Amino acid sequence: MFQYTLQNTDWFARAWEIKTAHGTIQTPIFMPVGTKATVKWVSPENLDEMGAQIILNNTYHLYLRPGDEVVKHFWWAHNFQNYHGPILTDSGGFQVFSLGQTRQWDSLVKITEDGVHFRSFIDGSKHFFTPERVMDIQSNIGADIIMAFDECAPGKSTHSYARAAMERTHRWAERSKQQWLKNNELRKSEWIHEQALFGIVQWVIFDDLRKESAKFIRELDTPGISIWGLSVGESKEDMYRILDIMKEELPKEKPRYLMWVGTPEDLIEWIYRWVDMFDCVLPTRVWRHGKAFGTFGSINIKNEKFKLSDEKLDSHCVCKVCKNYSRWYLRHLIKEDEMHGMSLLSHHNLQFLIDLGKNARIAIQNWTYNDFRNDFRVT
Repeated sequence: MFQYTLQNTDWFARAWEIKTAHGTIQTPIFMPVGTKATVKWVSPENLDEMGAQIILNNTYHLYLRPGDEVVKHFWWAHNFQNYHGPILTDSGGFQVFSLGQTRQWDSLVKITEDGVHFRSFIDGSKHFFTPERVMDIQSNIGADIIMAFDECAPGKSTHSYARAAMERTHRWAERSKQQWLKNNELRKSEWIHEQALFGIVQWVIFDDLRKESAKFIRELDTPGISIWGLSVGESKEDMYRILDIMKEELPKEKPRYLMWVGTPEDLIEWIYRWVDMFDCVLPTRVWRHGKAFGTFGSINIKNEKFKLSDEKLDSHCVCKVCKNYSRWYLRHLIKEDEMHGMSLLSHHNLQFLIDLGKNARIAIQNWTYNDFRNDFRVT
């Protein structure tokens, strides 16, 4: 089951209700990232407590370990990781290219019309991803929302290379859709929940290619639309421009998911620019730098001025961290590299973004999103 209803709009900001077999999602929504079937430092019970409505698992990592067949054996990712809400899986395309290029065997990442030959970043073993294989892997994982297989062209690609990669990805998207349809028919015959496929719009910062890709994915007519490659080094100006030029090419009647966006200020702007769903690993990584998201700007808890501060982390936040812990104690935990501190800051950062989405939804429903956006301040 995958049904979606547009409940309200406020200029370009939208509030959707998306129904899946494992629960209902109300947008705008931030999705915590559970790369290897776990959200770093946060338990499934914590996710329920903070009101997470959907999480993301990574196809590439679960394919390598423990293996998609193992996940399927334990009745898919929901049961495997004891998270019973909706789950989205990415295509694994980014990891195939990015992780291959950081190891000694990067020259063995080979792209063909059929798919991609690559080596595991774990042990160097050889693997081959085709669009059909990636659809099968995601079917075995059992996510509610899955992604078409794509080639992630480097951000500094030439126009000619980007075009060739785009056209190949469009052919792969067509093959992904055909395999997804076959898999869903099989799942229905076995009384297994169906999956929703999102096509992916790409092609770095070339305006013409972005528009062409958006039009192609629109006409491919998948249940939703994903947008990739606008959060991996591009300037804010380029990101805004690309989103704005794609606006008229993408269908207004379908949910839109912008990958790898995870700061409060980014969410505020992209919601204003007609995006509904977001994910990023940032909230559970920035504790390394002592960073916590805050109502009046980010907080560096390692700062010496917090050494004797008995203030709460954020007086406007209602998460368990801000209710129960003072800045001096959080600073101590992070300075000592204590796992409890990592868990607490990760919990707060995730809660902050989840609540931001909920508050944005309220503003959209009240036709006050522009005021909400203008009143938001972050340094």
